[in-house]
Amino acid sequence: MPRKTVIIGGGAAGLGSAGGVKAADPGADVVVYTENEDVAYSPCGIPYVHGGEIPDFERLFLAGKQAYVDAGIDVHYETTVTAIDTAAHTVTVSGEGVVRYDQLIIATGWNYADPGVPGGDLGGLYFVKNIRRAMEWDKVISETKSAVVVEAGPLGIEMVTALAHRGVETHLIDPNPYALAMMADPDIMAPVEDSWRELGVHLHFNTTLEAFVGDDKGQVRAVRTSGGEIPADLVVISTHKTPNNALAEAAGIKVGSTGGLIVDERMKTSAPDVWAAGDAVEIPHGLTRTPLQGLTGSHAYAQGKTAGVNAGGGERAYRAVYVPWGTPAGKWVIGGASFGEATATALGIPYVLGVAEGISRARYYPGVQKVKVKLLAEPGTLRLIGAQMVGGGEGIKERADFLAQAIRFGMTLHDLSTMENVYSPAIGALNEPIVVAATNGVAEAARKKG
Repeated sequence: MPRKTVIIGGGAAGLGSAGGVKAADPGADVVVYTENEDVAYSPCGIPYVHGGEIPDFERLFLAGKQAYVDAGIDVHYETTVTAIDTAAHTVTVSGEGVVRYDQLIIATGWNYADPGVPGGDLGGLYFVKNIRRAMEWDKVISETKSAVVVEAGPLGIEMVTALAHRGVETHLIDPNPYALAMMADPDIMAPVEDSWRELGVHLHFNTTLEAFVGDDKGQVRAVRTSGGEIPADLVVISTHKTPNNALAEAAGIKVGSTGGLIVDERMKTSAPDVWAAGDAVEIPHGLTRTPLQGLTGSHAYAQGKTAGVNAGGGERAYRAVYVPWGTPAGKWVIGGASFGEATATALGIPYVLGVAEGISRARYYPGVQKVKVKLLAEPGTLRLIGAQMVGGGEGIKERADFLAQAIRFGMTLHDLSTMENVYSPAIGALNEPIVVAATNGVAEAARKKG
């Protein structure tokens, strides 16, 4: 009899793990349970459909349902797993009863944190996640005059830009002094905020959400904040992501300080024959060893592949993370790797800073864009420990990827200040901004040393 792997969740981690199991054990019986109508689409693309950059939602689907049938993956749509019994190796499934497994992979994803204020049951509160709901909300946006985005997290900043592009009067409220404060530095976000103002966005920082205010039909009509009441036809909830682990916790599987499941390098949990991946787990930061939860879709997919290969009898490891990241924001693209000044200061990590403002291609070539690079290095060794960037778009993603690897493999500012770089007027400037920032960092370290 083929071994049976049950997977709970049909997102990037769930489908990645299904493929991993099949790669390691082509004859395995793989069953995926998802509460949604679809699997393997990109929720990260939803704001760009709302903003008009992507013309339709259909483009967000990776493949049709038949593709998973053809791959031998049995997906049960709109199906809820209600319990896990790790001792009996069973799950309880609504409408199907008790199902036995040989291996179990938990990829239950995340939920938005409850805003915890009155009015949370009103109509007009949009939680951007499910693609079928997004299709319905897109029609609502077309008729919306005024909207409020609650919290400037990664999805929140994408929705601010999307709503502004749709001509909606857009307000952003956030308790922090600037946008994306949990990840980015204020000087990186300053040009983004300026570009939002140019688009007509109203920014309300250092502002606390107090209540959603409804009309006599049960629809939201305003958002009450510490700075006053803001009229709104639509409210986008972008509170931080919390791991969806009630099912696993009830089964006695160990949870870490972030609320994510504790896993080893093989994505194995504390329970026998149970793996986990994606937003349901926590992973250590490569430098600080601080547990992180709620990373990107590429992390979730890679973790799923690791969990699936190991559950299928293969051998694969997932290492600590250095978190390259990036996203469009306003008319800019921001990004980085590991952490920036704000996080380093909050954690009490000393650093030497190298900063440069450069350009993306030759100054005389059409379309040249500004690029600002900040590098953080360990005092003394000048080993790279963090980076942040803002620019017109070109090369931010590639620089973030490279700098994460540079941090992972212990490169120093000396290494980066002498690195080779492509020079071609159409695609690269004579002076690579990373090189200039590293050179400035070396000079700053020498100046401080005296």
